[in-house]
Amino acid sequence: MTARPLRPLAVASGVAALALALTGCVANAPAGSSAATAVTVDGSDDGCVLSTTSVPSGPVTFTMTNSGSDNSEFELLAEDGLRIISEKENIGPGTSGSMTVSVPAGEYYTACVPGLVGEGVRASFTVTDSGTAVEPTGSEKERIDAAAAAYVGYVEDQTGQLVAATDEFLTAYTSGDDERARELYPTARAHYERIEPVAESFGDLDPKIDFREADVEPGTEWTGWHRIEKDLWQPSADANGGTPYVALTTAERQRFADLLTADTADLYTAVTASGFSVGIDTIANGAVGLMDEVATGKITGEEEIWSHTDLYDFQGNLEGARVAFDGVRDVVDEKDPELATSIDDEMTSVETLLSGYGSLDAGYPSYTELTDADRKKLSDAVNALSEPLSRLTAALVS
Repeated sequence: MTARPLRPLAVASGVAALALALTGCVANAPAGSSAATAVTVDGSDDGCVLSTTSVPSGPVTFTMTNSGSDNSEFELLAEDGLRIISEKENIGPGTSGSMTVSVPAGEYYTACVPGLVGEGVRASFTVTDSGTAVEPTGSEKERIDAAAAAYVGYVEDQTGQLVAATDEFLTAYTSGDDERARELYPTARAHYERIEPVAESFGDLDPKIDFREADVEPGTEWTGWHRIEKDLWQPSADANGGTPYVALTTAERQRFADLLTADTADLYTAVTASGFSVGIDTIANGAVGLMDEVATGKITGEEEIWSHTDLYDFQGNLEGARVAFDGVRDVVDEKDPELATSIDDEMTSVETLLSGYGSLDAGYPSYTELTDADRKKLSDAVNALSEPLSRLTAALVS
């Protein structure tokens, strides 16, 4: 998961009345392309300075350099200041991150969020009418619409399977069958990991379902998968900040199980609602975001800190990225065939490497069993994939 505080609601393309159907972000994209307007951003601990606050409608690449002392992110928000149209998360001090969005004319807000907490440093941002259509037309639109419909179907299917798998897992957990619950935990979560960027788009659902203990803001109750994970793989006092871990009571187990059941049901309701849809950039951003999840959480072993089932999450993220990319492959082939081939080759390399450690069906070893050399191989493969994948959204919306 990606640590994010409770801030404005993120919007899946096509859901909002503004019809922002072609928004998305690209990790580490080039600071602009021949078809995109380039905007540079200097984000400090208390400032957010853009090279311009007005651009013509169409593709725009924002490249933020973090000159502050803490991790930060950049956001483009709708006119109401509540809906996040696109964002680039986890930009470390002294580093840069880019996102490419295709936006219609209108009024927006930009925000740098130092420390990843709060509404950040905001400013008004204007997109003027360039006279060029932002949305695709003709046969390209038909292919994009078909890809979007297929991806929505995939998200609905995975969320439905998540509901069933979560129920089976929680039945074992609340009945005290911890051994069975530990077996079911990583495979049930794989359904969530495949669609995680979509889940993150629904406001506070991801924090309720998938926040790690370190991500929870003071005064906010920690719930979800990782709260239960800690109770199933109870840490020693040394691993628990020097304090002996107190196991949850039967009643507490039931309460946290009920909360996870309800939050998962809310996610299913959201993705199966009649108004839910996605744009092609949302699909591309899903692929990019899933591999960002691998790079920032799974490779480091920080996601499953108690169970060490990170390789299962890695596999789920990778499978979700593959489905997202394959869905838009035909469109990328037409616009940039070399990029499509490069992404496919690097993704296949990661898939082959990960398969050497196991599978979701056969199981994976504990992440603690991997050597430094193993982790470096995985990290190098993910980084090699991230470079061409970072150009995917820009190629699609240009």
